[in-house]
Amino acid sequence: MTDSSRIPGFYKLSLDERRQTIAEKSSVPYEQLAQAVASGGLDPVIADKVVENVLGVYGMPFGIALNVRINGGDRLVPMVVEEPSVIAAASNASRMIRASGGFHAEMVESLMTAQVQLFRVPDSNRAIRALEAHQDELLELARQAAPGLLRYGGGPNCIEVRDLGRGDIVLHLLVDCQDAMGANLVNSMAEAIGPRAAELSGGALGLRILSNLCDRRRVRSTCRVHARELLLTRTSSGNSSRPPPPDMAGEEIIDRIVEASRFAEIDPYRAATHNKGIMNGVDAVVLATGNDFRAVEAGAHAYAARSGQYRPLAVWRRDGSDLVGELELPLALGIVGGTLRVHPVAKLALEILKVQSSADLCMVAASVGLASNLAALRALATEGIQRGHMSLHARSIAIAAGAVADEVEAVARTIVELGRVTLEAAEESLHALRRYP
Repeated sequence: MTDSSRIPGFYKLSLDERRQTIAEKSSVPYEQLAQAVASGGLDPVIADKVVENVLGVYGMPFGIALNVRINGGDRLVPMVVEEPSVIAAASNASRMIRASGGFHAEMVESLMTAQVQLFRVPDSNRAIRALEAHQDELLELARQAAPGLLRYGGGPNCIEVRDLGRGDIVLHLLVDCQDAMGANLVNSMAEAIGPRAAELSGGALGLRILSNLCDRRRVRSTCRVHARELLLTRTSSGNSSRPPPPDMAGEEIIDRIVEASRFAEIDPYRAATHNKGIMNGVDAVVLATGNDFRAVEAGAHAYAARSGQYRPLAVWRRDGSDLVGELELPLALGIVGGTLRVHPVAKLALEILKVQSSADLCMVAASVGLASNLAALRALATEGIQRGHMSLHARSIAIAAGAVADEVEAVARTIVELGRVTLEAAEESLHALRRYP
């Protein structure tokens, strides 16, 4: 952990000053940090061995979320994301939450699920009894398939058998993968026990693979925000022709966020966008640390629909003069193996984070997801999502118009003040700037 994730004015620093600050705060050598993030970290020659048909590498912004305090400890949180405002929003919401005590997070369970499909089973009840009676034998076969995991204190925990009807059953092997995400481990175990499971069931052997609905490997993050931290005071933006909306009290913002949360709870169309805001934060941490964001997305959305209706992963309620949020989702992340073996920036991200375990990383990702959700709901419930988002998006528009160096901020500021964050407006502003500097 770092001594503090609170770095006021960080965004005002130059690129090199930010690198120096994070290197000092995280005790990572400046040269190591600067070299890794400047190049993107992955050499094309290495990339050619990681995936197929390689032509080169694709860069994405690597930033740091600030103000994150989890279970009493501070974190500097690396995030990889291309969408403007995500890192700023997560940092700002984390600042509000930090002032109210920070996040409290825990792993609810830590077991991965491997599935063994058995079909054309002549007698499902007899097959289930046989599989359950031979649990110890099946667990031993699974242990033999991953001896390395046992040395680290992990391994298969138990089996569960589900009757899917019409002669189809599925055996779930629940595995403690310790600090690995565990896909290869549980797949190997599923393949190892498959033939014996089919023999015991009297049926045919089907698929043997992990499930990305890892609902037995779940993380929960909660937070409390005092009304005064949510207080919104708007000021006019330079020469903008549009006056700012009136100030809004923190108590009113709480009520609006709670209503927005309830909207997501009863409407799947809103819930999908609600959860997308959560995954803005989660995915950015997952990507930065070299983990599989596609698996995380699949599990999160499947979990959101577990009741038969798609629902929000995070909910918000009033508690006196406080806003209280809770997020729970399945999350399987690793700090060893996979991309981490070959990607210097993924290794750097973990070094900056100072995580000690897979569970530690899951709690960070979930907390940043909850912060991202709060930021989105607060914006939606007050000034609207576009006001802040478009201010940051304006820089990308300015670059697309051809602005360079200091021109970028000048053009972005102008088109925001005009209320026209468009490529045409940016080109006009850039032309005027260069004509009359």
